[in-house]
Amino acid sequence: MRVAKTNAELHAALAEVDGKTVAFVPTMGALHAGHLSLVAQAKTKAQVVVLSIFVNPLQFAAGEDLEKYPRPIEADLAAAETAGVDIVFNPSVEEIYPPTQGMQQEKAGPIGEVLEGLGRPGHFDGMLTVVARLFDLVQPDFAIFGAKDAQQLFLVRQLASRRNAAGRHPLQIIEAETVRNETGLALSSRNQYLSAEQLETALVLNRALLEGATEETPMATLDAATAVLRTSPKAKLEYLALVEDETFMPVSEDFHGKARLLVAAKVGETRLIDNLPVYY
Repeated sequence: MRVAKTNAELHAALAEVDGKTVAFVPTMGALHAGHLSLVAQAKTKAQVVVLSIFVNPLQFAAGEDLEKYPRPIEADLAAAETAGVDIVFNPSVEEIYPPTQGMQQEKAGPIGEVLEGLGRPGHFDGMLTVVARLFDLVQPDFAIFGAKDAQQLFLVRQLASRRNAAGRHPLQIIEAETVRNETGLALSSRNQYLSAEQLETALVLNRALLEGATEETPMATLDAATAVLRTSPKAKLEYLALVEDETFMPVSEDFHGKARLLVAAKVGETRLIDNLPVYY
């Protein structure tokens, strides 16, 4: 496995595999089984797997946990090598955002200002900016994103579509299913902040989604999920929403097709998100 810390080192590593298909897994590190499942899917899509580890300052709002975000780089490199990653890109902020080079700022638009974006202004602009930058550097054929970050996935797909339409290196976005532990809790780097009692509280998110997904109408879905969430007041609900999967707009009561039920809540000081597809 090659480890590149600069853009030049990444370019040299990619030059050695020129002509092979490349699948890309962007991460902020603190790798867990969910990340490694993305690597496993990447390996089925391409001959070379590139994984980035970069804690992107642009997607942290004021007061969020940029400084305390976990950075266990040695453990991450060992996990990446065991998983079969070919190239790890672990750049500094200066490599991604050169101080002497103007950066194109990506804009998420209206969908970036609701749900996750409502309480985290600028988050999705920052996410898309770094993803576009990484796409430019890696030039992958495929990029793998987890379904747990559904709004992020939707916006990245839009970004890739714009880039493909503009004649950039053809890129396909691959959705990987959310990985859960044996209790149903969606895996997240932030789960390590939870105490044993808080881990138990966090399970209400998945229970609410599962209950809502059994209903036959959008209103019944939201009512059923809300009822479950009310049974656990220690999970401080931020939002519960039902959106069309293809547009991320709220569903109408007569909607037919694939929707997505999304939830965000704080357990203690830790903010958690989850979602499930729902079909009508």
